[in-house]
Amino acid sequence: MPPAEVPRLHRVAVLVLAGAKPLDVGIPAQVFTTRASMPYEVRVCGAAPGLVSGGDGLSYAVEHGLDALAWADLVFVPGYRFPDREDPPQAVLDALIAAHERGARLAAISTGAFALAATGLLDGKRATTHWHYARALALKHPRVNVDENVLFVDEGDVLTSAGAASGLDLCLHILRAELGVAASNHAARRLVAAPYRSGGQAQYLPRSVPEPRGERFTATREWALHRLDKPLTVELLAQHAAVSARTFSRRFVQETGYTPMQWVMRARVDRARELLERSERSVEQIAAEVGLGTSANLRRHFQRILGTSPIEYRRTFTHGA
Repeated sequence: MPPAEVPRLHRVAVLVLAGAKPLDVGIPAQVFTTRASMPYEVRVCGAAPGLVSGGDGLSYAVEHGLDALAWADLVFVPGYRFPDREDPPQAVLDALIAAHERGARLAAISTGAFALAATGLLDGKRATTHWHYARALALKHPRVNVDENVLFVDEGDVLTSAGAASGLDLCLHILRAELGVAASNHAARRLVAAPYRSGGQAQYLPRSVPEPRGERFTATREWALHRLDKPLTVELLAQHAAVSARTFSRRFVQETGYTPMQWVMRARVDRARELLERSERSVEQIAAEVGLGTSANLRRHFQRILGTSPIEYRRTFTHGA
């Protein structure tokens, strides 16, 4: 009997440009690092192998050149200093275009969006970048629909994110799509990160006086996650947070990008996804366990939020399937 074929690892290239920001480089390199729970291989590259002068007093000794972009399934372009002054070398832009034409997805973190915009691949598409550079990106590349009020934007073949922390949100978003919610949550726990922040959440919330509500609302969300099988209303959540329902709803949208009940529904669907991936419970049992009542109700919300059915999802993400 021939030995079982070992699945090919997902290939990730992290393209380090001159002036690269260390957090932006490190996040995808660490998130997608090869390990038993992460079937990825990462290559850090530059315009050419060797030393790349970065930002913040750091430099990077990269092993690979632009050949890594021809190898990769997913290419990250970390942010870099002074992106509005000069585009990356034409050879870099050509390699990004060729990778995209070959079918690789391109993902920019922070000001890495300027490099993607310089290729023309963001023309006519929605994109984001760090709020400080959003206006500069819109002025330099007027064909790009720049949205400075979100954490990340997924246009399918090209993805963009805001500052370094939202690069982590984007990485976890990609993991959820490729490996399922259990793997994404596992990676978030390993990195001590929030398992899910909406891409539509605001990059920053301007306030004249800091309000010490974050820990309280975080505790309320954690409380809700442990009672998804029970009735949850805005009033109950607000009561737990010790604020009025109106105040709770307004601040909850600011912090998460969702209304409280939209968040609860997505939390229930995410819990159902994890049970579909990791257990043999029936769809009816899972629907009851996550507070959706019936299999028909679960199927309806699954289709609306994920565009697929629970059975198809299980078939896609069950290990060994």
